[in-house]
Amino acid sequence: MMDQLGIKALRPGPSGNENAPNKANYDESKANPFPNVPDPLTMNNGQKVTSAEVWRDKRRPELLEMFSKYVYGRVPINVPAVHWKVNTVDHEFLGFTPVTAKDIEGVVENSTYPAINVHIHMIEVLPARARGPVPLLIMFGPAKFPNPNEPRGEELARVNAAYKQLLEKQDPSLKEVFDRHPAWEPLKEAPFFQRPELNDDGGLPNTWQLAAAGWGFVLLDPTSLQADDGAGITRGIIGLVNKGQPRKPEDWGALRAWAWGAGRALDYLETDPAVDAKHVGIEGVSRYGKAALVTMAYDERFAMVLVGSSGKGGATLLRRNFGEAVESLTGGEYYWMAGNFMKYGASEATFGSMTPGDIPVDSNELIALCAPRLTFISYGIPAKGDAKWLDHEGSWMATVDANRVWKLLGAKGLEVEGDYKTAKMPPMDTGLLDGELAWRQHDGGHTDAPNMKYFIEWADRFIGHAPPQ
Repeated sequence: MMDQLGIKALRPGPSGNENAPNKANYDESKANPFPNVPDPLTMNNGQKVTSAEVWRDKRRPELLEMFSKYVYGRVPINVPAVHWKVNTVDHEFLGFTPVTAKDIEGVVENSTYPAINVHIHMIEVLPARARGPVPLLIMFGPAKFPNPNEPRGEELARVNAAYKQLLEKQDPSLKEVFDRHPAWEPLKEAPFFQRPELNDDGGLPNTWQLAAAGWGFVLLDPTSLQADDGAGITRGIIGLVNKGQPRKPEDWGALRAWAWGAGRALDYLETDPAVDAKHVGIEGVSRYGKAALVTMAYDERFAMVLVGSSGKGGATLLRRNFGEAVESLTGGEYYWMAGNFMKYGASEATFGSMTPGDIPVDSNELIALCAPRLTFISYGIPAKGDAKWLDHEGSWMATVDANRVWKLLGAKGLEVEGDYKTAKMPPMDTGLLDGELAWRQHDGGHTDAPNMKYFIEWADRFIGHAPPQ
């Protein structure tokens, strides 16, 4: 990619080790070398966006084009179709809430390049006693059954009997052991209710909270469609479309590929009568928080997003020099982004050198692309592990500036005094949750779990959903 772009050298990214010679900057006085961010409400030709029509018809497409070309890459027009199938259906309990869980596989058509197989993997979990279609949250991360139903009683007795016979066949001397301990069973019946691993705030797991609130959820494994490493860029869905060849500079990176996968999951959910397809959201933390925000920005079918601790490439301003840097992405995580994005970390190239200040868009505009839909920006605190590296202040600044677009579109945003340069970030555990754009920094670590209960209550209020009684 460097050869294609004419880049001879990249600036190294800063170190997260505060004792390293190249340690990241955490001095706020040095954090804004490019203090003016691009204005989401000014067209490329300088025209001001003063109406919802101009935003929707002109400015929004203009921003999407720039993000595709310079930051996240383009989804090719020839991406093959996905054919969905249900592999397994399990009837489980999350706490005392009965749910139906399905292991679902999306097989991507690969007749044009059979050497690469892409099977999208997700688990769909729906409340078993719902009286109608339910809102649903797609969650980026590992996809496995949340609480598999285990055999009990007579079923377990049959399993134990067969297991003992198998052991005896392998080692006949075990019959004497089993005869001396006739009541012993190799496999024990698990308690009906098992205490879960609690969230950072002492609350129930996110999945339990969603089920109890009458929501469905999907656990979508992003790596089943695109690997989270540079070596995988010629495999997965990107490699399949490129027939195993390297990318071109404007081709999509992993973040855009994961977002594409979420869109295909929504395609499937739109065919499920048990799902309220008009109220499907997307959620992720860290790199998956970036992907969740990208998903929401590009696909207007998603009604809501919970963006957890996303940092650079997500909700934090790219222009900020605080913790994680653009150079961290152009060097280490280049595969998340379009090839063109590497230009902004170039120190020596045929075009000279470029800096984060040359990027024509920034995260304030990425957040703005979600307007006027429900958008919740979530962070923890450094003291609990949500590292300073993520630049919480930079995300706050971006959110405040994006806020103007919600108001332009007739939605309620954040009620704050000042602009992105002057507005004060609220103290932790102080949520701004009155509008369709929300912010809350919880007192936990690198997770959005302590904010899940606030997200559910906030979303329920706007979509008119009441939890079961």
